[in-house]
Amino acid sequence: MICTIQTFAQQRYDIVISEIMANPSSSPGLPEAKYIELHNASSTAFNLRNCTISDNSSTAKINTDFMLQPDSFIVISPSSGKTLLSTIANVISVTNFPALRINGDMLILRSASAELIHAVGYERSWYGNEVKADKGWSLEMIDAKNPCSGKSNWKASIDSKGGTPGLRNSIAGNNPDTDSPAILRVFTTDSLHVSISFSEPVDSTISSNINNYQLDGNTIVKAEPQAPLFNTVLLTLLNKLSPQKTYSLTVKNITDCRQNLTATGTANLALTTIAGTNDIIINEVLFNAPDDGAEYVELYNHSPNAINIKELFIATRNSAGNLNALKRLSEEDMIFFPGAYKVLSGDIEAVKKNYIIKDENALLQVASMPALPNSSGDIVVLNVQGDIIDELVYAEDWHFPLISNYGGVALERIDNKVLTQNKNNWHSAAASAGHGTPGYQNSQLMPAATVKGDIKIDPPVFSPDGDGYNDFLVINYAFPSPGYICNITVFDGAGRAVKYIVRNGLCGISGFFKWDGLDEKNQRLGMGIYVVLVEVYNLQGKTKKFKQAVTLARKFN
Repeated sequence: MICTIQTFAQQRYDIVISEIMANPSSSPGLPEAKYIELHNASSTAFNLRNCTISDNSSTAKINTDFMLQPDSFIVISPSSGKTLLSTIANVISVTNFPALRINGDMLILRSASAELIHAVGYERSWYGNEVKADKGWSLEMIDAKNPCSGKSNWKASIDSKGGTPGLRNSIAGNNPDTDSPAILRVFTTDSLHVSISFSEPVDSTISSNINNYQLDGNTIVKAEPQAPLFNTVLLTLLNKLSPQKTYSLTVKNITDCRQNLTATGTANLALTTIAGTNDIIINEVLFNAPDDGAEYVELYNHSPNAINIKELFIATRNSAGNLNALKRLSEEDMIFFPGAYKVLSGDIEAVKKNYIIKDENALLQVASMPALPNSSGDIVVLNVQGDIIDELVYAEDWHFPLISNYGGVALERIDNKVLTQNKNNWHSAAASAGHGTPGYQNSQLMPAATVKGDIKIDPPVFSPDGDGYNDFLVINYAFPSPGYICNITVFDGAGRAVKYIVRNGLCGISGFFKWDGLDEKNQRLGMGIYVVLVEVYNLQGKTKKFKQAVTLARKFN
C-alpha cells in the first residue's frame, strides 16, 4: 500500500504536524526522546506508508503500513526513542529523523508521491515562554483547522508532563485565521526577478496569477509561489530593472489558505549594490541608555544606491584595535533605500518605549548587538566584502557640557556631508525631541551653507536651550585651496575675549566650527550681543579677518 494522500491541490493539510518536541531534556514527565506528532484533520483514513518527513538536512521515510484514522494522532520518533515513547503513545520509528533544532527548523510532510501535505517553519519565539523553550516542553498546535497561520497558532504545551504525544493537545481550541496576508518585504534577487514575502502562506493558485501584480514601467511574465511554506512569491519580469531607480509594485486579490483576502497594497523596490565607503553613514548614537531602555545606532543611506541590509555588518574594536563582536544586521534580504534610516538595537521594544517613533519600518532588531561603552567607544560598519564603510570613535564629553545626566541622550550628527570623525559634527539631541530621533531627521541637523572663498556665520540669533531650534552657532568656511589656518574668538559687549573656539586650527577646503554659548570654563554666558572674530592666514602670507555680531538669546524661566 502507499500513502493515499496524492492530490496536491485537494488534500494539502488533511494531515498536519501538530506537536514538536525539540529538546526533551529534563522534561517534567515525558521520556527524554524527540518526537513529531501527526494529526489527521480530515474525515478520511490514510495509510502513511512511504510518506516522508524532512528538514533541511535529512529525510525520514515511513516504511510500515499504518492507517491514521480521522481525528487521530501518531507519534514519529527516531529509533532510539520508540521504546521510551511506546508506553504512552502509538509510535512509528524512522531512520534519518529530522534534527529538530532547538532554536527553530523547517519540517516538511510529503505524500508517497512527494506532494506537499504540510510544512512548519517553527522558531524558538513560538513557545511564548522562554523557560519552556529552553528544554523539556513541547510546542503544540492550537487549531488543526488553521494549519498555515504560523506563530499565532502555536504555543508551548501547558500539560503538567511537558507535552501530549499521541493525545489531543493541551492548548487545543478554536483559533480561526481571520487575518489577511500582508506584504512584509519586497526584494530584487536580480534585474529580472522580484521576491515578495507575505506575513503568512498564500493560496498557491491565486498567487500564481500574474494579473494580481503590477510593476510600473515593466511587465510581469510569471508568478511562482515558493514551496514549502508558500509565504513567498517570485516574480519574473519581461524587462531588466535599471540601477539607481526606485519602482512601485502593486499587489491585489491575494488570499491565504483560509481565503482571507488581502487589501490592495503597494511597495517600493530597487536593484541593490554593495555599499562603498560613506554610502552608509553613522547618523545617531545612543550609548548611554535610560534604565529601562536600550542602546541604539542609527544608520543613514547617504548614497544614490539601494543597499541590501543583509550585506551589512556592525562591529566594535577591542583594546588592541582589532574588530570585535562582528554582527550581520539581518538574516533576511532587505532593501535600504537612498535617503532612508535604519535604527539598530538589541531591544527595539525598549527603544520604542522611550522615544518618539515616526516610522516602525526603520527599526531593526539585531540579536547580540555589540555593546557600546558609556565613556567612549568605537562603532564600525562594514560591507559583505569586509570593507569598512564608516567608523565612529565617540566620547561622552562630546555631549553638551551643561547636560547634568547623559543617560538617555543620543548624540546626533549635524551635517551628513562632513566627515564622521569630526567632533564638531556631533551634538546632543534636543530635549524637545525627547533626547533622540531614532528613524527620522536629526533634531540638530544643520547642513553646511554653500560658501565660496568666504566665512558665513549662522544663525544671527541662537538660543542654546536644547529645544532643537538654533541650539548652536555655526561658523562655515570655504577656501580656494587647502592649507589655511584660523583663529576664532568670541568677545562680549565690553570687548573681552570670552571663548576661543579654535586656535591655530588647520582648515580643510570647506567645513565648519560651532559654538554652544559657553565660555572657556564651560559656564553658561548671559544673554546679549557677542562678536565673533575669525582670523584666517596661510603659509604664503595671505591673511584675512571676518567679524560678525551675533545675539545669544535664552528663554525666561
